[in-house]
Amino acid sequence: MIPIDISRHRRPDAGITRLLYVLLCITILLTAVPAPLHAAQSGDTPAPHINPVENEKRIEKLRTSYQLFPLNMAFKHDLAEAYAAGGNVFLRQRQYEQADENYLKAIELYPDEAAFAFFRGICNYYLKKYDVARYELERALPKMAGSTDVLYFLGLVLYETDNRVQSIELWEQALKLSPERREIVEVLKKARKETAVETGMDRGNSSRFNLTYDPGVSTTFALVVMDVLESAANQVGAELGHFPEARVPVAIYKRDDYKNVTESPDWSGGVYDGTIRLPFGALNEITLPLRGILFHEYTHVVVFDLTRGNCPVWLNEGIAEMFGRKQFSSPAAEHGHAAMKGGPIDFRKLEGSFTGLSTAEALRAYQQSYSMVNYLITAYGWHRVNAILTALGKGANITTAIASALQDYSLGYDGLIKEWQESQKQ
Repeated sequence: MIPIDISRHRRPDAGITRLLYVLLCITILLTAVPAPLHAAQSGDTPAPHINPVENEKRIEKLRTSYQLFPLNMAFKHDLAEAYAAGGNVFLRQRQYEQADENYLKAIELYPDEAAFAFFRGICNYYLKKYDVARYELERALPKMAGSTDVLYFLGLVLYETDNRVQSIELWEQALKLSPERREIVEVLKKARKETAVETGMDRGNSSRFNLTYDPGVSTTFALVVMDVLESAANQVGAELGHFPEARVPVAIYKRDDYKNVTESPDWSGGVYDGTIRLPFGALNEITLPLRGILFHEYTHVVVFDLTRGNCPVWLNEGIAEMFGRKQFSSPAAEHGHAAMKGGPIDFRKLEGSFTGLSTAEALRAYQQSYSMVNYLITAYGWHRVNAILTALGKGANITTAIASALQDYSLGYDGLIKEWQESQKQ
């Protein structure tokens, strides 16, 4: 967990009260669904309860008052505080666009307030608007030089924009300030591993992708990989109605380097953790199974972007399997189908990572995830899947997201599972 450390922040020069800092004091934690370097919100450290509707009414009244009396510093102060409180609510709900709008309005009132710049930087990090995020966090840094959190988030932004050496330097500074912070230890370890492996690798790019690949991989093969990923981007994006704006990093490793960097199980044929990582270093041509893997991994990019990382693994993997199997359905998938005859796994147990599963368990989990998503699409259509993903992206849990998407059928999570189970018997 990474609680925002307000104890080291400067005392506000612009007259913003400590209450404002309390309102902004939200918990940020790391999540690996699927990208361990992407942060997401948690209610683990509660902030004072704020009614969003009442806060909007308060903003409207204060805005009117401030427009009538622009020299009244109390109105100005209270309006900035209300905007910040609204930003805090939206940020906790993962509604980053709205949060960003609120913090920007607060900044317009108090341009030099470091806290506003800091939290707007966080919003834009989640929105993958890295130029804005870097600008705001670098503005906040001189006034919050003792803050582990500014160093941490600025490091994340630099990492995502391929400035890994600078991100490592910032995280090393952060670790000196807070040596107990496990999250910083983990990101540093990961970044150092990647740097050690990827320093001598070749690079290329296409319209949507930045590729890093092992020197043993032919340039021709690397270009074909990017061509397949471009096709995946078009097909997956059209079906899910979403095309991520940020460029997607891709890395092709030798198998040993892949295992070292990702710490993935032996059965893993690829992983998405903010970068599409592939163990293709010994290959020199695209086969149907490889096309399936590329489509599968790119689907994770779109699902992550749509849900902002708030997606149960069974749904994430099930959708990825749908697109991957359109390219190639392996005999292993049939073995997984046969294994399911022993009875389904509780879907709530499949909401978390599959990483610790054995090969046989993984086959079963992937098959069941695919089967559920296939049933959902066949019975209710892709647009219902899109509705579930959109709700998850707004911070809903899977129970609420399914109930909302299938409300026309008066169907919830448990009801959907029961329907799927009946379909399997048939």
